[in-house]
Amino acid sequence: MLIYLIGFMGCGKTSIAKRLANKLNFDFLDMDDMLEKEYHITISDLFLKYGEEVFRKLEQTVLQKTLSMVNTVISTGGGNPCFKNNMKTINDNGISIYLQLSPKMLIHRLENSKKPRPLIKKIPEEQRLKYIEELLKEREKFYLQATHIVDGANIEIPEIIKLLEI
Repeated sequence: MLIYLIGFMGCGKTSIAKRLANKLNFDFLDMDDMLEKEYHITISDLFLKYGEEVFRKLEQTVLQKTLSMVNTVISTGGGNPCFKNNMKTINDNGISIYLQLSPKMLIHRLENSKKPRPLIKKIPEEQRLKYIEELLKEREKFYLQATHIVDGANIEIPEIIKLLEI
């Protein structure tokens, strides 16, 4: 079984995926980490040197590699489900869970994140909320195709396990 956690950057995909994998005794994979290890470059440097289009192509390649895995909880990149028919690939091969958060909650988490966020780094602070609202609006049509949609602010691992009917 493959379980993909999807949602906007900063919604908690990685931390929840780790905890869920641990509870289910599944493997855990963070697609961004896999991409960085495989291509020997950070996401930030990849964006700077090659741009978003190259990043999205490499991200799709990483997604394809997850399809042969078993009993794995996978944290996708925030934009991954929104490009190159990736959401269909995810749903055709596993269970997807959208961790939904409000733009205000996302901006709070992103501004306090230890992890660099290339997509918002270039946006002036006073324009970030508007940027996140617009980008989330574009992406949510993909996220809402998830098998399950959960409140990312209040979700607990036992609730996710109930949804999965395992």
